[in-house]
Amino acid sequence: MDKTIVVEIESHKKHALYGKIVRTTKRVKAHDEENTAGVGDRVDLMETRPLSKSKRWRLAEIVERAQ
Repeated sequence: MDKTIVVEIESHKKHALYGKIVRTTKRVKAHDEENTAGVGDRVDLMETRPLSKSKRWRLAEIVERAQ
């Protein structure tokens, strides 16, 4: 997929009955115009108009590069 990155969003929620903190993940596709993001980078996304069937996000900036 050219100019597309897959970003995994992790959130923590407390279970309603048992009180345990549960980690949930969601994967979204985002548009990367210059193909600058790499595997393991921390990025900021911004919501945008639909760019394709599954892309609704755009890369705003790379917060931290992976080593």
